[in-house]
Amino acid sequence: MSRTARLFQLMQALRSGPSPKTSVQLAQDLGVSARTVHRDVDALRGLGAVIDGEAGFGFTLIEDATLPPLGFTDDELEALVLGLREVQVIGDPALSEAAAEALRKLQGRLPQRQSHRLSHAVLAATRFDRPAVPTIEVAELRQAAWDERSIEFAYTDAKGDNTRRKVNPLSIVYMDRSSVLLSWCHLRQDFRVFRLDRMQEMSVTDESFRPNRVPLLREALARIRAEHTAKQRDSQT
Repeated sequence: MSRTARLFQLMQALRSGPSPKTSVQLAQDLGVSARTVHRDVDALRGLGAVIDGEAGFGFTLIEDATLPPLGFTDDELEALVLGLREVQVIGDPALSEAAAEALRKLQGRLPQRQSHRLSHAVLAATRFDRPAVPTIEVAELRQAAWDERSIEFAYTDAKGDNTRRKVNPLSIVYMDRSSVLLSWCHLRQDFRVFRLDRMQEMSVTDESFRPNRVPLLREALARIRAEHTAKQRDSQT
């Protein structure tokens, strides 16, 4: 195995699974000696990787934006291209432009052969009917979800009824025909889904629900899966 290939495998080993990883564990994963692992860790640090730890305590990779990717397999590259092109099609304007910029950056940092493969990828994503355009600033909504802050907004439901809602934003889901917010609704004291194209006058409050977003989201998704399973079971009886 070449040294370049071994360094790539070491980076992958450091990225995957729980950290820290001892030199003994890494040596077993890579089929080399612990001394070689130490030398390779020093080499990666020299290339710009930020790797915390030392002999006897294990190593943890801290991603460094200045470190160029050591390589992707062709299938990994196709997956990245397809995913980013899908985001360009279905994402809100800020997210769509971010996906395009990510593709440009990726192409500039790939080896020539793979850069050519990215430019002429055989996979594409297109929609003849794009999702309904959101009527709020989705970037602001995403940030509120990350910050775990409640939001307030006016909402018009499918029947045309207008209400004012205060919710804890949990996740934005991009559906076939619309993008929706999965949330915990203060009014209903339950999980609710709201279409982004039916939300208006959104404002972010100072009320924090940290650190409950992840457990709430996990509970909401579990309930959705259970309801879907129940519907499938009922349709078969």
